[in-house]
Amino acid sequence: MSQPTIIERSLKLAKVDFAPRHRQPPPLRGILASAISLAGSLAVDAALVAIGTAVFPSTKGYVHLQFHDYAKLTIIGVVIACLAWPIVTRVSSAPRWLFFRLAILVTLVLWLPDLYILVKGQPAKAVAVLMCMHLAIALVTYNALVHVAPVRERSRGTEVRYLK
Repeated sequence: MSQPTIIERSLKLAKVDFAPRHRQPPPLRGILASAISLAGSLAVDAALVAIGTAVFPSTKGYVHLQFHDYAKLTIIGVVIACLAWPIVTRVSSAPRWLFFRLAILVTLVLWLPDLYILVKGQPAKAVAVLMCMHLAIALVTYNALVHVAPVRERSRGTEVRYLK
């Protein structure tokens, strides 16, 4: 018997087994979860900007804390995450486990540009608000998707149960 390749070991470690033991979330729940993710993420962004500019008055007027600047990037990121959730549910028998770790990984990756602009001289307080926004978007989106559009147990008969 041959040794598993590094790709096979990595996929196993990430629980990407292409063997889901569950039913996919209903499409309408996915659409609802996406709408909640978008609205919730934009709302939490606006709240964090309001809090950030109240606590740190020097950040008022900072370009990346303007609605038109952060809204387009938030929408793009949330749409990508919402498209990723049904893919993760198809490729993993443990989709919440995998999606949670992907959310953490993506958040860390999205902090890299924040750290870059900090190193390039952007105001630390404004960058801290941006980093909080990235974290909040991840929390809102993850929770909306896994709770509003959860995977379902394979049905036996007509009963449908949602998995936690």
